[in-house]
Amino acid sequence: MVGGLGWLFGLYLGEPAITPYVLIGAGVYALISYYAGSKMALGLNGAQEIQKRDNPRLWRIVENLSITEGMPMPKVYIIDDPAPNAFATGRNPRNAVVGTTTGLLDMMDDAELEGVMAHELGHVKNYDIRVTMIAFALVAVISILADIMIRMTWFRGGGDRNNNGVFLVVGIIAAILAPLVASMIKLAISRKREYLADASGALTTRYPDGLARALEKIGQYGGAMRKQNSSTAHLFFANPLKSSKLAGLFSTHPPVEERVKRLRGMTTNVT
Repeated sequence: MVGGLGWLFGLYLGEPAITPYVLIGAGVYALISYYAGSKMALGLNGAQEIQKRDNPRLWRIVENLSITEGMPMPKVYIIDDPAPNAFATGRNPRNAVVGTTTGLLDMMDDAELEGVMAHELGHVKNYDIRVTMIAFALVAVISILADIMIRMTWFRGGGDRNNNGVFLVVGIIAAILAPLVASMIKLAISRKREYLADASGALTTRYPDGLARALEKIGQYGGAMRKQNSSTAHLFFANPLKSSKLAGLFSTHPPVEERVKRLRGMTTNVT
């Protein structure tokens, strides 16, 4: 899609050879997001790193799960927020970060907290953060490119008016449809990885019911946080944004009810 928009943009400018430069620019943007995305996400959400002495309960759970999975111990963070939620970030297991809100720590018993953290480590193990970071970065590139394209198509003067008219129509269509289609692809990827992390977490703990109970509690209370940022919403255990019927259609997370249903279905097979 990035290449297609770049090619269309090049045709309008009379420079089809611009397409490779668009692809290079998209790659650079994706790499910056890939390497800097974790630090930006932690900063935007006010996460604070802790050590074992700061919260032995959370630290031990993460440490035990890491040993079970044969993974390096990730850095552990806490966000001071009453909403029950958790998150994971980091481009690979060696650079992983997991954490929770204070609200989640207060609300969950040990089995439920273990289920949530196993889910987050599942994201790390499955390299979900890498996949979603690149996907979200490329969606941003498509949106930026479409916006530039429509603005230049609209304001560019001179030349063949008929030709400009054709590209104006094409530019409008591309500017509307490309970001929408890209966003739907992004959401499909994000939701699929949430289901996969649920399954991975349940298999790690051998106790799907703990994760299911945690989801039910969050479903009742809601995971919307005080600091809300749509650019980092996909990193969280539950949707951290205020919910609405329209927002639900474009959520990075599948419905809590469906996640619980799948976990309940795993209970018999796992036990």
